[in-house]
Amino acid sequence: MALPIIVTHRTDIFSLAVTDKQILSASGSNALQVHSTTGPDFPLVQTLEAHKVGCHHVVTDEKGLKAVSIGFGGEVLIWECQDEAWFKTKEVALTDVWAIALSADGQYLAGTTQNGHIKVWDLGADEEEIRDHETKGSFGTCIDLSPDGRLIASGHENGNVYIFSTETGRMPFSLSGLVKPVRTVAFSPGGKFLAAAGDSRVIVLYDTSSGEQVASLTGHSAWILSLSWSSTGEYLLSGSFDGKVKVWSIDTRNCVATHSETEKAIWSIKWLPKVGKSEAFATAGASRSISFYREATGG
Repeated sequence: MALPIIVTHRTDIFSLAVTDKQILSASGSNALQVHSTTGPDFPLVQTLEAHKVGCHHVVTDEKGLKAVSIGFGGEVLIWECQDEAWFKTKEVALTDVWAIALSADGQYLAGTTQNGHIKVWDLGADEEEIRDHETKGSFGTCIDLSPDGRLIASGHENGNVYIFSTETGRMPFSLSGLVKPVRTVAFSPGGKFLAAAGDSRVIVLYDTSSGEQVASLTGHSAWILSLSWSSTGEYLLSGSFDGKVKVWSIDTRNCVATHSETEKAIWSIKWLPKVGKSEAFATAGASRSISFYREATGG
């Protein structure tokens, strides 16, 4: 069931980030938008003047107390939340970063670079770079950190997917299965699986303990741009360039619902924190709006 469609930006919305009570959206315009997810109509509660030429990624920590956004001009901003209000704490100088992921405790930021490096910074007083993982030099299009912080996964323009250990700095797995640009990678809540997808229009599931490919989910007819796991890991959400959103059962490996409110690209999708028995998620993209759905797993 679709809930209100909230028009929030003048340009494409490229990234969504969620907390237990809010959803943050980033677009090609210079402001981040913050909507409450606790009310029935998802009201706009704050507009954050942020990036002069727009923002392509925004991420939050597990408790919803810290956020990091990165703009098309390359600037990286750190935000903190107090009493459900966000304020910018500082701008940090990180060179050549594209996709970003924030650790659950908000202490570490991981990012991809155009020349294929995967870097990790300690967001303490000096934003010290503590890891620099090298790959085969292909542009890093997407990145994710496992919930326990032990693993980093990155997807690349040449179709490669890598998993690195944050403890040893080594790369236990270079994963096969996608021969075209990877647009999105996402660890399951328990970290057992990594999902990866992109221009091949196939979602590949990997076992993170062995690197083995355990499933291929097919059904999208265009590039897959975003993936998101439900809080229990039972369902995987995927958003596509053709405007379709699919819900997949991990148990049966089947698509259990397809939503197509728009024919425009879905750049970002996110499950919202579960309230009681109700499952809900949000989608955003080239329609310049955020759509909310409830009971998405109902068939």
